[in-house]
Amino acid sequence: QVQLVESGGGLVQPGGSLRLSCAASGSILSIRVMGWYRQAPGKQRELVATITGGDSTNYADSVKGRFTISRDNAKKTVYLQMNSLKPEDTAVYYCNADIRTYGAWRDYWGQGTQVTVSS
Repeated sequence: QVQLVESGGGLVQPGGSLRLSCAASGSILSIRVMGWYRQAPGKQRELVATITGGDSTNYADSVKGRFTISRDNAKKTVYLQMNSLKPEDTAVYYCNADIRTYGAWRDYWGQGTQVTVSS
């Protein structure tokens, strides 16, 4: 079974930084797009950033210039470097990966990690 395990969340002050990590494990043949999403209380989950296997990136306007997504294919890990954090960045952050196992591509989700930016 494929599993995505996230780490790096926590409580930070406005203007601070956090680095989230998400490592994929299991019977993985290939990983295509990887990304980060977030969900604040009472709101729908929204895309934060994505990165392709060729390292092409895409960011939500709200985080562009502050967040950086990257990946280490050897480690099957995607990262999200978050700088200049704002209170509105407070949310549960989920990693997502498009993964091929034995015979099909499928989206997988991490368990989520809480990011809280105090005001």
